[in-house]
Amino acid sequence: MPIYEYKCNECKKNFETLVMGSFKPQCPTCDSQDLARLMSTCGFVSKSTGADGAPQVTSSAGASGCGSCASSNCGSCGMG
Repeated sequence: MPIYEYKCNECKKNFETLVMGSFKPQCPTCDSQDLARLMSTCGFVSKSTGADGAPQVTSSAGASGCGSCASSNCGSCGMG
């Protein structure tokens, strides 16, 4: 069950929603179905061992953020 990001063409708000099957999403602000699906960034966590044997963790979280908060989900602050 994928979560997609949309921009409403009526009120210009961005939002995320869970899409199942042939479900047609609508804007939670104005109820319009005139939406544009946005390209989402993919987050990952990579765990490995460095050359010195010490564990290393690399994360893409925050790499795609707007810099106004520490969240990895721009939908959580409404700035996305």
